[in-house]
Amino acid sequence: MLSLPPNTPTRALIDGVFVDAENAAVFDNIDPASGRTLNRIAACSPADVDKAVKAARKAFEAGVWSRLEPRERKRILLRFAALLEENAAELALLDSIDAGKPLSDCENLDLPDVVNNIRWYAEAIDKVFGKISPTGEANLGLIVREPAGVVGMVLPWNFPAATLSWKISPALAAGNSIVVKPAELASLSTIRIAALALEAGIPAGVFNVVPGLGHVAGKALGLHPDVDVLTFTGSTEIGRQFLRYAADSNLKKVVLECGGKSPQIVMADAADRIPAIAENLAGAAFWNGGQNCTCGSRILVQSSIRDAFVEALVKAAGAWTVGQPTDRDSKIGPLIEESALTRVLGAVEQARKDGARIVAGGRRALPETGGYFVEPTIIDDVAPHMAIARDEIFGPVVAVLSFDTEAEAVRLANDSAYGLAATVFSNDINVAVRMARQVQAGTVAVNGYGEGDITTPFGGYKTSGFGGYDKGLEAFDQYTQM
Repeated sequence: MLSLPPNTPTRALIDGVFVDAENAAVFDNIDPASGRTLNRIAACSPADVDKAVKAARKAFEAGVWSRLEPRERKRILLRFAALLEENAAELALLDSIDAGKPLSDCENLDLPDVVNNIRWYAEAIDKVFGKISPTGEANLGLIVREPAGVVGMVLPWNFPAATLSWKISPALAAGNSIVVKPAELASLSTIRIAALALEAGIPAGVFNVVPGLGHVAGKALGLHPDVDVLTFTGSTEIGRQFLRYAADSNLKKVVLECGGKSPQIVMADAADRIPAIAENLAGAAFWNGGQNCTCGSRILVQSSIRDAFVEALVKAAGAWTVGQPTDRDSKIGPLIEESALTRVLGAVEQARKDGARIVAGGRRALPETGGYFVEPTIIDDVAPHMAIARDEIFGPVVAVLSFDTEAEAVRLANDSAYGLAATVFSNDINVAVRMARQVQAGTVAVNGYGEGDITTPFGGYKTSGFGGYDKGLEAFDQYTQM
């Protein structure tokens, strides 16, 4: 079994220096694959957060990054991307062990995405222009975008390095200084990436990391009066708290990417592709153990093909092997923590009590390891009012519902507090486009589950998003001041 690289950094990085948290406070970092302690990580206090924000503000005002020529920022960010690529194997291993993610996913998906994102925004630096307003000859009106200042970032644990890259890439490219609070459940890759940023030439104080507990360090960042922008990815419940923190402090700009219950709509006219669609939607449901905000956890199937589709989905689920995250043959690793295991199994049992039918999985897997593993689970005969059809489960669990008409499918899809992503499967392009326009979701894919790529802005409707977008040139909007 693979283990953490020696000398993996676990301390805060403030003003270019690794430091202990106040009073040398630490918290236990638990291995989700075994339930044992991996190591101990600095638990930053509000005082530590204040130091990091002051260092970020000092660097911003000094102009060592914010007023650097765009082409010079570009050169350094490209060097940063090259260093990330050189160290990709180490970073992939950190995320696999720390977050319980399948190593093959980290190596083949997450880390290439990180490198690409940094390069994409580096290349965009000198391709985003201001404007000149129409005036008379005696005046000149310039419409420009300036870096916002100090950006606070509070990260999730399910895609630690990848989500970090979505946020730091445009923020740094725009000239901001940043203070990052990584998820306490998966902090290691963020700390290592920040060290590589220093090595690449990003000046001290521009990229700071304050690991710690969310209700302490995260809250302190949200309340800090000298943070100009706060971006958060995580649960809707915590997202609401950051809006309150902004209201109680300096009305900082807040950007939220929160939960989802993404509908996957399968029309009967696609009956000739049922096996392929089932394989695609098994991936949508079980990828990263279902611990994904766009997880295709709600499949809506037209009634005439429902039985055939469920049979194919059960068969497709058999390919999703549960195993140790560092085993490259594993496709599903453990859930992130013990409380997640309890919550997911409880949701499955509640569905059973509500009258739904468990047609695959539904049990804890590999209990002998002490890890938090769950079998890929398919629940049929689900009614729209059941909790399994409405609540974000965040585990390898998918609910199957049926509908008769296109209008009913759209109504079911939109009958949710969330609106992050959706997919429509149809052989009729007119049906697919018409339904895509009606489904209330920030990203709608057709004939294949997907979240878009770095060129497409990512955010949600309703309680799934607020205030801005990750990815795309649109991400510059939230990290700049017009």
